[in-house]
Amino acid sequence: RRPHPNSRPGSGERGSPRGRRRPLASLPTPGSCWRRLRGIPLSRTMGAEFADPREVDMSGAAGDGPYFSDSEVVAHVRQALQAVSLGDREQYDWLLYEVLEPIGKMDADQEALLVTTLRALAGAVSHIDVDQHRSLYSSLFKMSLWKHGPDVRGALVDLIICLAASSGVYLDGCLDMLVRNFLPPRKLQEYLSEHDWLSRKKDVVDCVLSALQEITDLVPITPMRLWPIIVREMPRSATKKEIVLYVECMLRLESSMIGEFIGSLLLKALIDRLIDLDVDISWEEILQEDNSKGIFDMELEDAQENAGDDDKVGKIRQEIQDCLQGNNVAEKLDSLDSLMALACEHLKSCADDGRLMQVFETLIESFQKTVLNAYRSKFTQFVVFYACSLDPENCGAKFAFLLKDIFLSRTNPPLLRMSGVAYLASYLSRAKFLGSSLVADILERLVDWCFEYCQFVDSNKTINPKVHTVFYSGCQAVMYIFCFRLKSLMSDSYLRSRLFQMPLESVLRHPLDPLKVCLPSIVEEFLRQAKAAHLFSTSRTFLFDNLLESEWSQAFGGIERLDMFFPFDPYLLKESDRFIRPNFEFWSTVKKPYDDYSSEEEYADETFEEEHAQKFEKTYFGDDIGGFGEDHSDSDSEDDLGLSMNKMSITPRDTSKHHIVHNNAIPTRMPARIRPSTSPC
Repeated sequence: RRPHPNSRPGSGERGSPRGRRRPLASLPTPGSCWRRLRGIPLSRTMGAEFADPREVDMSGAAGDGPYFSDSEVVAHVRQALQAVSLGDREQYDWLLYEVLEPIGKMDADQEALLVTTLRALAGAVSHIDVDQHRSLYSSLFKMSLWKHGPDVRGALVDLIICLAASSGVYLDGCLDMLVRNFLPPRKLQEYLSEHDWLSRKKDVVDCVLSALQEITDLVPITPMRLWPIIVREMPRSATKKEIVLYVECMLRLESSMIGEFIGSLLLKALIDRLIDLDVDISWEEILQEDNSKGIFDMELEDAQENAGDDDKVGKIRQEIQDCLQGNNVAEKLDSLDSLMALACEHLKSCADDGRLMQVFETLIESFQKTVLNAYRSKFTQFVVFYACSLDPENCGAKFAFLLKDIFLSRTNPPLLRMSGVAYLASYLSRAKFLGSSLVADILERLVDWCFEYCQFVDSNKTINPKVHTVFYSGCQAVMYIFCFRLKSLMSDSYLRSRLFQMPLESVLRHPLDPLKVCLPSIVEEFLRQAKAAHLFSTSRTFLFDNLLESEWSQAFGGIERLDMFFPFDPYLLKESDRFIRPNFEFWSTVKKPYDDYSSEEEYADETFEEEHAQKFEKTYFGDDIGGFGEDHSDSDSEDDLGLSMNKMSITPRDTSKHHIVHNNAIPTRMPARIRPSTSPC
């Protein structure tokens, strides 16, 4: 039990584990002259008077005793610290329990006494011993800056700075104390209004970051001791408000002088945290919990395309949020959304400061080590996407060529190469900010690689898709890019001539049969556009309508279903969507070559295709295709596709036949549906 704060020194203190306590021998108590310090600004410089004598009403000074200078108070505190080594703890315990850890809420007198004591301790910091005064600095490290006003906060931070600079043994403790003050105590959050929260947050965070910078100036090794503490203290299971505030502090450090030493490490820690949240979100669990909604199958693009305003889009987004109410996934999504917005805002500020390329190098390194190999990453990769949009000529092109090199490198494992080319195809297709010339350069290199690969394959052997997974992933990437970019490439005469020189037709006619193995919906849309653009010399024979998934396609994709991996699928987070949407190419806005055809021309093409159907079947597939020419009603065709016609993220129907059906109606959009991307590991 502690003695009551108003107990008189020298009186019996029953229940006290250390017997009777008394105040410092010559230090006044809150009831004497220290009470006069209330309302008078205290000097922050050791050796100066606490108050200017001209500001003090001296009428009652004689009765209450003299004022003490800073140096005198420091001397008294120093004596209390030194007395501990002699076995006398009374003055030390009084300081510890009555001043630093008072019971209940402090009044103005107690706060003034605390400020004075903290500044006195800062002046006597060299006398604090790591063994003898463990309880003292432990109490200091437990103090929260969020609970005190500016005077106490300033005095406490000054003491922490002095303690950190006095001896290396206290450095980690001081840094840990400041990092833990990135966040307020949980109980305090419940009582703070939104206005008080924002006001106090600014004051406390500014104070903490200023202290860290001061310690860094005094102790140069501080940054390297600081970043492990920041990573260790990062909240794992926290509210949105907590994790966002913590990351705000991290990013402010990254932009400060300290960031020159540990900025890249802080960014990598942020990407790791984003990935943790990202992969922890299970779309399947959400769908199972509310099968009637199918929230991630909602066609957000259709809503925007058909509504003509933002009301319907907002309504559908609200339906998604309603489905997630009461689900802890909703909180994770909300936190991830806010962190993505925070990361994008930081990248924008880096671009404004002219240091985006420096930060981008860190993002690329983190992407290769973390994101590229992550299981089921759905959103984190858009941080890199947004960074590329801020500087397409440098960052945007560098990222594209990096992905291309990952795919072409023979030293990389197959899964990594397939993941790299999936990222490449999705990136080149969705990034509005990339020029057609860059896309053509990479397409040309991919097609050349596929052609070279075909030259080393023995066409007489039975084809096993599992053996040629990298080849098929490259072919599918080429067709996927063409689905989004063919119209723009064909509109430039120089780029169009380059397309005609690519050995793409030879690749597609090879016995490896990429048209038979790759996803049918991609193949179908690609061939439709290629025919309309006259990309091939015999393009009229390339007609695939209502293709369904084959066993070969499943084998090529493997258990990870990399044949269905499109990492830059439409972005579904609400708050951070404003950074992605202006630079993102939606399928509904893509111009296709067949959009220019009239119905008469289409009818003429279909007539020609029917005349050559048998020749086409024999040339490309031999006699192993069942169901060719079978009669299918319109309703059956719709059931077989059964997919949204708005996006390129594909979930084909499970079937064991590669079924070809001629249909006079040419769909206006690629069959697809929103679904979580599936990553390669």
